[in-house]
Amino acid sequence: MNIAIGSDHVGIELKPIIIEYLETLGHTVKDFGPFSSERTDYPQYGQKVATEVVKKNYDCGILICGTGVGISISANKVHGARAVVCSEPYSAKLSKEHNNTNILAFGSRVVGSELAKMIVSNWLDAEFEGGRHQKRINMIKDIETENNR
Repeated sequence: MNIAIGSDHVGIELKPIIIEYLETLGHTVKDFGPFSSERTDYPQYGQKVATEVVKKNYDCGILICGTGVGISISANKVHGARAVVCSEPYSAKLSKEHNNTNILAFGSRVVGSELAKMIVSNWLDAEFEGGRHQKRINMIKDIETENNR
């Protein structure tokens, strides 16, 4: 898979650990920043990664900030992004199976590197089940379209 990744200054230490992990799994990873620990604002990185994923330049995205919340909210402002913040593997897996999420976010102040790897692995290994869940995805798309007029 081709994976886009971004963070803010709080996620800067966990990000290279996740990049290395993804690469050992055979994935190609593009880092959209930041590239230093200087204070920065997460919305720009959430938007960058989400835009690239929605344009289908990347198969999926991973975002890291302090809690994962702010950066995922930012990503979800991009039409077509379905970002989820997860602090444990089960929700990550079900978010893909039931909600067809295309961006995973987590917090470097919430999860350690080993738990983050488990979350990433469960999310990447999961597949959208379709079926009854597709109806709900379509409803979400309708809400998104209606509110972007």
